[in-house]
Amino acid sequence: MTITAPTPTPAATHSSADPTRNHVRAAGIFYLVTFAASFPALFLIGPVLNDHNYIIGGGHDTRVLVGCLLDFVNALAGIGSAVALFPVIKRYKESLALGFVTSRTLEAAVIMIGVVSLVAVVNLRQDLAGAQGTDQAALATIGRALVEVRDWTFLFGGGTMPAFSAILLGILLYRSRRVPRFMPIMGLVGAPLLLTVNILTVLGHNTQLSVVSAVATLPVALWELSIGLYMTFKGFKPVR
Repeated sequence: MTITAPTPTPAATHSSADPTRNHVRAAGIFYLVTFAASFPALFLIGPVLNDHNYIIGGGHDTRVLVGCLLDFVNALAGIGSAVALFPVIKRYKESLALGFVTSRTLEAAVIMIGVVSLVAVVNLRQDLAGAQGTDQAALATIGRALVEVRDWTFLFGGGTMPAFSAILLGILLYRSRRVPRFMPIMGLVGAPLLLTVNILTVLGHNTQLSVVSAVATLPVALWELSIGLYMTFKGFKPVR
């Protein structure tokens, strides 16, 4: 008697062909969440960034706090993208994969410092602005200092650490050939540009909101967006 082996279902075939698919999809979704959270956050916290006397003025506290919450989500999603991807990429070079997780974690930590500084501005405004006996000039100075802290965390966190992440993950994905080659190339080309512009900003030869900064940020931003979309909807190419 001949026994015929059962034909595997499409789901089973896909799972056995790529057991890491769920990790990759989760990492892609987390990457997209960082975009969905960070851009609205930048718009929502605009009043406190642009008004030097926000802490003693009328304020748009709810709007600013929602923006801070979105930045908090952005920070957590950054860590989530690295943690989800680590089991997949560590097989190609574990030290680089661990460095990638570390860079994303450090980026999130620096972003959170900025979030805390803006929440402090809102709380101080609510508790002390206009209060009897409060030195309004001193309070305004404290508010400006806290906003400056946030500006520098934006440069070193969301502005600089993605360049290191792009280098580490870009090398891993370029070597593994699990994604189209142009994607990691975008990150590997864009990272040095972004680092150079940020160094010039620290040295006072550039500003964070200049056209040069925007152009230098674009390749790394496109790299992160493309890899997020690719991992979410297509997944990595099969292992060769």
